[in-house]
Amino acid sequence: MVSITNNDVIVPLDVPATMRDTYVKNYMKITRSSGRLMLFAGDQKVEHLNSDFYGEGIPEDDANPEHLFRIAAQSKIGVFATQLGLIARYGMDYRDVPYLVKVNSKTNLVKTGQADPFSNLWYDMAQLAEFKENSGLDILGVGYTLYLGSEFEGDMLEQAAQVIYEAHQHGMITVLWIYPRGEAVKDEKDPHLIAGATGVGACLGADFVKVNYPKRDGEAPEESFKEAVKAAGRCKVVCAGGSSDDPEVFLKKLYDQIHVSGAEGNATGRNVHQKSLADAVRMCNAIYAITVEEASVEEALKIYRDK
Repeated sequence: MVSITNNDVIVPLDVPATMRDTYVKNYMKITRSSGRLMLFAGDQKVEHLNSDFYGEGIPEDDANPEHLFRIAAQSKIGVFATQLGLIARYGMDYRDVPYLVKVNSKTNLVKTGQADPFSNLWYDMAQLAEFKENSGLDILGVGYTLYLGSEFEGDMLEQAAQVIYEAHQHGMITVLWIYPRGEAVKDEKDPHLIAGATGVGACLGADFVKVNYPKRDGEAPEESFKEAVKAAGRCKVVCAGGSSDDPEVFLKKLYDQIHVSGAEGNATGRNVHQKSLADAVRMCNAIYAITVEEASVEEALKIYRDK
């Protein structure tokens, strides 16, 4: 099992001296004292509407938003990321879950061919701090999605910078979802462009940046992804899980991202919640085993298949 101590946590200088201990405590919690992030992503009910939760091949369990909270409560995870509204509706029954609040989201109804994407800010840090205090929930951090290359990137860059600065003022951990997307972007999965995106995450001061897995003809993606990890420096890189995949293929990809590319975790949604509760919990635990417990692909598969 990979592990770090409090002294291993590099506290950014935009964290006030009075909040350094809080930042370290939140960082250790969100990474389970490993330095790696196992983020269970539950923000797709806005991003993808109901397409991810209802239809052929998707179990009935997934139709109910509470399915996400049941998984988070019964599984090994670092943090559960979703919108504040869902947390407000279900958090009273799931107080032991560690939360990360997504502070912006957009639907996929307006396509890039119609207009460049813009995901506007929903809440400011003062509201989130108030919610954290009033609810008593374990809110460890905030997340923000930025579409690099959109004609609206300037607005999103400014919002992301403010979210990160203000979150650090409260000792919270920050995760940026950065996706190159817009009329100016010809290849969203170009490794060089994705490396540029992780570098932007570093310049914004994010603790973690979530990007798509790159793709370049003639090169293994785990090799291409090394550029993005290096470009991020002390901002740690995690990879988006993407659409549902065969469990063995997914777990092998995750293992390579960490042990070949040098990524520091993962952010997985559909590959977990598009399963029955029992299967989803085992999948979460298998992902956690690779991410935090240094399990092999074979050991993780045994966790998933051991019913």
